[in-house]
Amino acid sequence: MKRISLNYNDLKSLNNVELLHVPESIEIGNISTDSRTIKKGDLFVALAGDKFDGHEYVRQVIKAGAGAVLVSKDKAAKLNINKTPCITVPDTTKALGEMATQWRNKFTGRVIAITGSNGKTTTKETLASILKEKYKVVATSKNYNNHIGVPMTIFQVSNDDDYLVLEMGTNHPGEIEYLAEIAQPDVALITNIGASHLEFLGTIKGVRREKTALFKATEERGGTIYINIDDKMLKPLAKDYDKTVLFGSRNSADVVGKIKGYDRHGFPIVKIDGPEKKFEVTLPLYGKNNGLNVLAASAVALHEGVGKHDIIDGIKSLQSPKQRLEPKEFSKGLLLDDTYNANPESMLSAFEVLRNIKTYKNKWLILGDMFELGESSGKMHQALAAPLMKIDDIRVLTIGDQMYNLFKELKRYYVPVWHAHTRETLLSNIAETDFSNSVVLVKGSRGMRMEEFVGVIMEKYK
Repeated sequence: MKRISLNYNDLKSLNNVELLHVPESIEIGNISTDSRTIKKGDLFVALAGDKFDGHEYVRQVIKAGAGAVLVSKDKAAKLNINKTPCITVPDTTKALGEMATQWRNKFTGRVIAITGSNGKTTTKETLASILKEKYKVVATSKNYNNHIGVPMTIFQVSNDDDYLVLEMGTNHPGEIEYLAEIAQPDVALITNIGASHLEFLGTIKGVRREKTALFKATEERGGTIYINIDDKMLKPLAKDYDKTVLFGSRNSADVVGKIKGYDRHGFPIVKIDGPEKKFEVTLPLYGKNNGLNVLAASAVALHEGVGKHDIIDGIKSLQSPKQRLEPKEFSKGLLLDDTYNANPESMLSAFEVLRNIKTYKNKWLILGDMFELGESSGKMHQALAAPLMKIDDIRVLTIGDQMYNLFKELKRYYVPVWHAHTRETLLSNIAETDFSNSVVLVKGSRGMRMEEFVGVIMEKYK
C-alpha cells in the first residue's frame, strides 16, 4: 500500500505550532482522535468538546504506544508528557483540519465532494458503490460529514486509491467553506437546496449561499461542478462556472434522468440518458428522491469514464442507508424506518413512497417534530396535511409540540389521527394498535428519538 504520511516539515508548518521532543525523522502514517483504538506509532489528537476532553486520555494513549500526541498549548504543561513527541497548537480541532489538507495534497487520486439539503448520503453511497465496480475508492463512512468527520475520512486514503468521495454537512454559516478548503475537491455536486437548518442559515437563499461555497472552492482548483437543473435555486448558477455538467429530468441537461414508473413494491424504475450511453434500472431504494440521487451519482460516474454496465451493477448492489427509508419486514407488514432526520422536503418524499406501495392495504404514519425551521415551523408542519391526504387508507399518530399543528389540521378533514403529548402515551397507542397488513412509516427529526418507536413495533411483532 502506498501510504501517505506526514513528516517533520508538515508538522512544523502547522499554525503557531511548537514541537517538543519530535525527531526530524518522524513519519505519521495514522492519526486518531479515539483513545480506545490507538495503535503503536499513531498520532493521537486530543480534541475538546462540550461533553468530552481528549486531553484526559493523553497518559493512557502514551502507555498504549502512541508515537506522538497533539495537544492544546494551554493544557500541555499539566500533562507531564516527558519525552514522548508532543505537538502543541492553539486549537487542536483546527490543526486536525490543517493536517487533513496536507494529507489531501499528497493524494494523487481524485476528490469528489457532495453536499445538499437532502439526499447527500444516498448520493455519496451510490457514487461510491458505482465507482468501486472499476476503481479503488474511499468514501465517508455513515454520515461523518462535519469538521471532524471529513478530516478523519481524508486520513483513510492512500495513493493506492483512485477516488475519495466526501460528504459534507452543515447547519451553521461557514462550515462548508471550511470543509471545502480542507478537501480541495476536483468534483463538486450539490443535490438540492431546501428548507433545512433555517434556524441558523436564515432563509433558503442563506442555505444556497452556504452550500455553494463548495462550488467556489472547486472552481478555484479548476474542478468540475455538477448542477441539478431541476432545482430552481441551483439552475441559475449554471452560467456562473466554467466547467459544469448539468443533470436533471429536462432534455437540456447533459445527463437526463426520468422515473418511468414504479413496480408494485414501490421501487422506482429510472431511465438515464448520458453522453453516448443510455440505460434503465429498477432501484433497490424507495422514493422519487432516490431516483434523483441515483441520477446525480450516475452523471458523475459517466463523466468519470465508468461504463453503463458497471453503473447498473453498482446501483443494484445498493442497500438503504440506516434509518433512511430503511425497510424492515415484520409479521404481515412492512416498517419504513426514516428516523435519521426530517425536514419538509424529506417528509414529502416519504409520503410519496407510501403512495406508491401497493402490496399492503393500510398506511400508518408515526410522525415527530421537524426541528430547526425557525419562525415558520408551525405553518410548515400544518402544510403537511394536504400531501398526506393524497394517500389512500392512511392513519396518523403524531407526537411533539410542532406536530400538534398537523394533528389539528388533519382533524378538520376527518382524517384518522391521534396526537400524543408524551412519549408514554404514544408507546401506549402503539401497543394497542394492530399494524397487520400495513406499511408503517416512522419519521421525525433526530432529537425526537423516533427510533425508539421503531424498536417497539419490531419487538411487538417479533
